[in-house]
Amino acid sequence: MTRYKVAITRYAHDADAVKRAVDLSGAFEKIPRGGKVFIKPNIVFWTKETVFPKWGVITTSRVIEEIVSCLKDMGIHHITIGEGIIRLKHNDSETSKHAYEQLGYYNLAKRYGIKCIDIFERPFRKIDMGRGGELAFNEDIIESDYIINVPVLKTHAQTRVSLGMKNFKGIIDINSRKKCHSADRENDLDYMISLLPDVLPPCAAVIDGIYTIERGPTFDGKARRSDIIIASPDMISADMVGAVVLGHEPEQVKYLVYAAEKHNRALDLSDIEIIGEKIEDVKSYHDYTFPYNEDNTLPAAMDRAGIKGVSYYKFDNTLCTYCSFITGAMLTSIAFAWKGKAWDDVEVLTGKIMKPLKGKKKTILLGKCMCSLNRDNPDINELIEIKGCPPKPEDAVKALHRAGIEVDPAIFENLDKAPGFFMSKYKDKPEFDESFYRI
Repeated sequence: MTRYKVAITRYAHDADAVKRAVDLSGAFEKIPRGGKVFIKPNIVFWTKETVFPKWGVITTSRVIEEIVSCLKDMGIHHITIGEGIIRLKHNDSETSKHAYEQLGYYNLAKRYGIKCIDIFERPFRKIDMGRGGELAFNEDIIESDYIINVPVLKTHAQTRVSLGMKNFKGIIDINSRKKCHSADRENDLDYMISLLPDVLPPCAAVIDGIYTIERGPTFDGKARRSDIIIASPDMISADMVGAVVLGHEPEQVKYLVYAAEKHNRALDLSDIEIIGEKIEDVKSYHDYTFPYNEDNTLPAAMDRAGIKGVSYYKFDNTLCTYCSFITGAMLTSIAFAWKGKAWDDVEVLTGKIMKPLKGKKKTILLGKCMCSLNRDNPDINELIEIKGCPPKPEDAVKALHRAGIEVDPAIFENLDKAPGFFMSKYKDKPEFDESFYRI
C-alpha cells in the first residue's frame, strides 16, 4: 500500500519550521530542475480602508517568504505568486496591488526576482470538469510545472474546513466560483472543490497554522495563535491531516469524502505516514458553524436578544461569497435596528434553493438566483426583491426599509471599513502580531 508523507512541525520565530516540514515530507522533491513554480497563498479578503484582523484569515507573509527562500536555495528561479482576491467592486485592480504592497510581496519580488500577479488581470482557460461542467482557471497556474498551495489552517461555515483543496477556488474566475455554489445537490460546493486539484499540475501543500481560526473563513471568526506547519507532496493527505488537527474527522468533510472515493484513499489516515509532531499533541477543536436558534430562523445571538417578526434563515452552501457579504451587513443592520417591537412577519431568503414559508406577510429575495427561483412563487404574499449579481448594498437598504425594518444605511455605505471593528477582539494581546504579515 502506498504511504503518503505528511510532516507536522511547530513554528517559532527564527526557527526553520517551514523548511523542516518541507524536508521531512519531501514536499518539494518533485519540482523539476529549472521548472516554473506557482505559489498560491490564501488572501480571502482585503480592504484598503481599515486595518482588519488577518490572523487565521490570510496566509502569513513570513511563511510565504520562507517558502520562496527554500526554492531559491534549490536553484528555482521561475517563481510566481498569484491570487484572486474577492472584488467588491467591478474592475477593481487597486485592492490587490494594495494587498501585495502591504503584505510585502513586492519586496519579495525585488529581493528574489519573482513575479506577483492578480489572476483577474491575467487570461483564463476553460477546462471540462466532467459532470461538474466547465470552469475557467488562471492560465499561469495551468502552465506552471509545480504548484505550492499555501492555505491557512481554518474552519469554514459552509465546508467545515477550508484547506488546500478549497484554496484552489481562488484561481478560477468569478463566474466559475459562483457555479461552484450550485443548486444541484449532486454537484454541490463540496463536490466541485474535490475536482479542482485533478486538472492542475503537480502540487504540494504547506498549510500555515501559525494562526488558526474557528468559524472562518474571514475576520468575523475567532483567531488563535497555534504555531503549526503542515506540509506534504500530496494535497489530499495534507487536507486530511489538517482537518484532524482542527478537530474534524475526514469523513465529516464532504469534499474529502468525494476526493477519497475518487482516488481510492482511506479516510482514517491509515495510508498516511505522519512525521514530526504527533497529531494528538497539536490538535485542538475549532468550531466551524455560527450558532442559530433551534429552527434556524435567526442567529442565536439575535434570538437571545429577543428579536421578533423577522426570519433570516440559516445560509446553505449555495450562498456564494458575494451575496454572503451582503448577508453579513443585513444581519448586523437588523440587529442594530431592533427597538423591542416585533416587525411585520418578514422572511429573508438567500442562496439558490430556499423556498418561502407559506403564510409569511413579506418575503425578501436576496440576489439574482433567489429572485429568479421564487419571484413567481404563489406562497409569497408581498414580494420584495434585491436584484443583481452581486446585489447592491443600497438596494438591500431599500428592501429592508420597504419591509418596515429601518436599518441604518451607514452600515452598508461603509462595508470596506466594517472589518476594522473586529480588531477590538485582539487588543492588548501580544501574540497577535501584525509583523507576521510584513516583509
